[in-house]
Amino acid sequence: MFLMAAVAAALAGAMTYGLSAVLEQRSVSQVAERGVFSPRLLVDLAHRPVWLASIVATIAGATLQAMALHFGPLALVQPILACDLLFAVLINAAVLRTAPDGVLFAGAVCCAAGLGVFLAFAQPTGGTEAVSLPAVIPLAAGLAAVLAGCLAWARKSSRTTRALALALACGVCYGVNAFLLKLVTFSLGQGFSEPLQQWPLYVLVIVGPVGFLLNQQAFQTGRLVSPALAVITTTTALVSIGIGYLWLDESFASGPVDVLIEVASLIVMTAGIVLLAHRAPVVARRRAATAGAAASHPAKAAHEAGQQDNRIGEQHDAGRSDDVEQVMVRGSQYVDRRGSGVEPGCRS
Repeated sequence: MFLMAAVAAALAGAMTYGLSAVLEQRSVSQVAERGVFSPRLLVDLAHRPVWLASIVATIAGATLQAMALHFGPLALVQPILACDLLFAVLINAAVLRTAPDGVLFAGAVCCAAGLGVFLAFAQPTGGTEAVSLPAVIPLAAGLAAVLAGCLAWARKSSRTTRALALALACGVCYGVNAFLLKLVTFSLGQGFSEPLQQWPLYVLVIVGPVGFLLNQQAFQTGRLVSPALAVITTTTALVSIGIGYLWLDESFASGPVDVLIEVASLIVMTAGIVLLAHRAPVVARRRAATAGAAASHPAKAAHEAGQQDNRIGEQHDAGRSDDVEQVMVRGSQYVDRRGSGVEPGCRS
């Protein structure tokens, strides 16, 4: 019963995170770029209503994630949350009112199938609910080293590579963040009588915003949501599984066949995410070209209509000139007839 609640909450969280990613990517593409790891980006985004809506979706997703982690093990919840990329692609297709092409559909099937097979064979079970602060010092050192390396890589690399470096750093942060969030769901039940027991909450307040800032910059640098989100999603899932095994003593089916299938299913899931990430920009460019061609036709039609109006105006002006000439001729005839003593309108 608890596992079913965890799966349902994780799926809802993945859908909400996918919506948030689409909204965030649309927002960051509309503001000026800042330096690597610059908080000024968040100040610029705070004036965007769409970005504020993405924050609401992110908070809702985090709530669902916390609920899922409370009822299920970390290694069960995080792979399900990896479907946020799948939902992001589908939501983006719905917004554009176009169905994903065959390659996108194949990537979605690989992602869902790999995830389902992993959960069916791994059958992860929960371990400990509390971790001491000294025990996570190696994890903190590893996180600091990864962040320092990724930020140095981002500052010296090209635009495309910079997006991947920021996404990798964000994925590691989010994996650690999921671990801390799971600990917080249990430590808060003890109250604040022992502050040292609440260290996951204090660290979460630091790691969470760092990962969030890296997420926004990865989306902005990459321009497209799918490649950066694919790296973030894959890294988050794998880091979460590793932390769950090493620090939370979460167990998996360990038979030779089970291990082989687990590894193969994770490879298939990762391949599906990568396939989605690589194909989505191609489809986006194709749709942008189609939209641009469609937008050029009204302009062409307007140009032709303008030329036609000019021709009509010229004809109208020419007609008015003919009318003036006829009036002048008739006027001269009238004068001639008056001068000859003949009344206008009378036959001579």
